[in-house]
Amino acid sequence: MDWSLYGGAETLENQPRLRRTVRTNGDSKATPSAVPKDPKDFLWVMTEEPHRSRRIAILKAHPEVTKLMGYEPLTKWVVLFVVATQLGCAYLLRDTHPLSPVFVLTAYVIGATANHNLFLAIHEITHNLAFASVKANKLLAMFANLPIGIPYAMTFKRYHLEHHKNQGEDGVDTDIPSRLEALVLTNVAGKAFFATFQILFYALRPGFVRSQTLTPWHFLNIAVQIAFDVLIASTLGANAIFYFLMSSFLAGSLHPCAGHFIAEHFVWDGTDQETYSYYGPLNVLAYNVGYHNEHHDFPSVPWTRLPALRALVPEVYDTIPSHPSWPMVIFNFIFDVDVSLFSRVKRLSREGREKALAQQKANGNGAAKLESLENDPDDDAVTARAYADTDATVDGSKQS
Repeated sequence: MDWSLYGGAETLENQPRLRRTVRTNGDSKATPSAVPKDPKDFLWVMTEEPHRSRRIAILKAHPEVTKLMGYEPLTKWVVLFVVATQLGCAYLLRDTHPLSPVFVLTAYVIGATANHNLFLAIHEITHNLAFASVKANKLLAMFANLPIGIPYAMTFKRYHLEHHKNQGEDGVDTDIPSRLEALVLTNVAGKAFFATFQILFYALRPGFVRSQTLTPWHFLNIAVQIAFDVLIASTLGANAIFYFLMSSFLAGSLHPCAGHFIAEHFVWDGTDQETYSYYGPLNVLAYNVGYHNEHHDFPSVPWTRLPALRALVPEVYDTIPSHPSWPMVIFNFIFDVDVSLFSRVKRLSREGREKALAQQKANGNGAAKLESLENDPDDDAVTARAYADTDATVDGSKQS
């Protein structure tokens, strides 16, 4: 048996570094660079995030990719079904003790899977991929937020768009663990603690790293969620609210789908690859978020068309190492001594990059390439929908 397909320690033939990840076509030309790394620090790089340059290259080779972009009408119906499912479960469990096996098992198997699906629905909707209108997308995100129990959809939008546009940037990308987390949660017990409570780290970390200015949309999100929670508590009782909250916690804990949180951007196998995809069956429950390289390359392509994007550009996506299993990612993260919370790529702040660019200009070395990535109006137009915050910005005009 080839244990590498399950994230085991055995190596793939002729690919000695790929212990935890696999490559579809085995093209060794695409093996990421092996890099020396201080185990007590992040992997600091001076390069730009990889997705913009790859997006530009793919569009030159495959301009037909733009036909895959746009919103997906199916999304709203999936959201409606999952929200209705959670309401039905909350109703059926209204008189069941929250610590009973039936309650806990339902919350883990159905509730956590459903709320994880809603997390990722909000992720999809954040990129304005459910409706043509940005306003309609925001309202749907707040609706999807309801069974989660805590208002976060509008807060998530700003942080997530920064994660895309400033991936790995120090002090901006709040997806990266803080230095304090990485220093404290170092051993197996610490990593197990992180994996168990990772939903709380993702919820609380952004407020410490990069606080937001609240907008009317934030306040509306909060008001709608409070009204919903009060309505549910007054009609179905406190157990229904507890079911929603337990479902949300378990969805971001030791749950098979929660492996994607770690799988997406931790570095593995001693390389500098900072984004990984997963092409397994759990994508059915997760809006194809496993197609994560594809999603970061083209955030304006909705979840239903990401497999088509991969099939359209096999010379790129089939040569990039990917994860074969989300559950095994959690296992390997906890027990692999070569992986820690420091196993993330970080880059300088925008100010730091500007200083580096100025120095490169002074040295006459590589400045033109960096400038072309920082200022590409065609690329801005391609990503306009995914990054828009108002209806006036969907067409590629400057965000307000």
